[in-house]
Amino acid sequence: MLLELKVPSPGESITEVEIANWLKKEGDIVEKDEEICEIDSDKATLTINAEQGGRLSIKVQAGEKVNVGDVVATIDTDAAGEPKGEAPVAEAKPASQPAKDAAPAATPSAKEAQIKPEESATPSYASGSPSPSAAKIMAENSVKPNDVKGSGPGGRIIKEDVNALLKSGFNGKPAVNSREQKREKMTSLRRKLSQRLVSVKNETAMLTTFNEVDMSAVMDLRKEYKDKFKEKHGIGIGFMSLFTKAVTIALEAFPAINAQIDGEEIVYHNYADVGIAVSTPKGLMVPVIRNAESQSLAEIERNIAALAAKARDGKITVDDMTGGTFTITNGGVFGSMMSTPILNPPQSAILGMHNIVERPVALNGQVVIRPIMYVALSYDHRIIDGRESVGFLVKVKEMIENPGRMLFGKKEEEVLLGL
Repeated sequence: MLLELKVPSPGESITEVEIANWLKKEGDIVEKDEEICEIDSDKATLTINAEQGGRLSIKVQAGEKVNVGDVVATIDTDAAGEPKGEAPVAEAKPASQPAKDAAPAATPSAKEAQIKPEESATPSYASGSPSPSAAKIMAENSVKPNDVKGSGPGGRIIKEDVNALLKSGFNGKPAVNSREQKREKMTSLRRKLSQRLVSVKNETAMLTTFNEVDMSAVMDLRKEYKDKFKEKHGIGIGFMSLFTKAVTIALEAFPAINAQIDGEEIVYHNYADVGIAVSTPKGLMVPVIRNAESQSLAEIERNIAALAAKARDGKITVDDMTGGTFTITNGGVFGSMMSTPILNPPQSAILGMHNIVERPVALNGQVVIRPIMYVALSYDHRIIDGRESVGFLVKVKEMIENPGRMLFGKKEEEVLLGL
């Protein structure tokens, strides 16, 4: 029985996907629920699993675009249970006895017998194509076909050619005057991302405001409690969870930062679904932490770790990345000192974190050294005024510089005094 494998719907409004990669080859025996194919949509990379076990027949090649519901492969379920691997080769039958009057087979001379198989004349070999043994050595030493001249039949590259090149001092690095170019087709995710970024610049009144945060308090907090925190919660405490908690408090104080434009209306949210920008091999992805305002630091840390792992492993789903009301991006992990992060539509604001650098600052009339982080808030000026943007960033700064306020909302002394 032939079972058709159709492209599933990755999410609402997505009608077309691209076959990114086949995890199995034509003719392979696959098992039920085994991953056999990766597909790229506008928002994420998803996998297609085998609904039943059997022999795989691929109908659409990697790189081709298909519509949701199209058949991309079939599985012959009657072949289930056969050994895995390539399609079976027909068993060779023993040759029949030669007729008495048939001419005897020619016996190769001793000189002919000494010729290596890869050096034998084969008209189908293209000039510059390596033999299997040569290709293995070339791959191990970053040798390209145009780096070595083949001396085999028809100009084929044999292993002696590669070994001679390596003995001459070739190190696999391109020449200083190399002007090579490489072209790669943009993935569906990258194409969609580029379109969204351009539309943000064209359709919003985006501005950025900056501030600096003294990280001494939270660094001391982590240093003092990191072991106890990990022992109790099973996960380390990072800056991202602290900033996420600070952001949720600031969003409550300045609800316009957490709002969105929908036509001629402004939609305010009484919850904080915070997106965390994650860099992956396939591009930037923003998984969302739901109701971050009601989560503890440990819960936020666990959610960040789980979502980031899913994104980097290509297991993230469309649902994981939709519905965010605010985004945090951390360029500091790459060494960024300062940047203007771009909005993640339809959201109206995004917070950019940067690297922590010891800088001289004035404190009580004295110049002291403090670990300082520059933070940036990009926002849509159509619904967020300067008062809200600056006030929001100052609120985040206050929470980070006085982490006790994230628990009590005020200084501990103010809580004690009922102020």
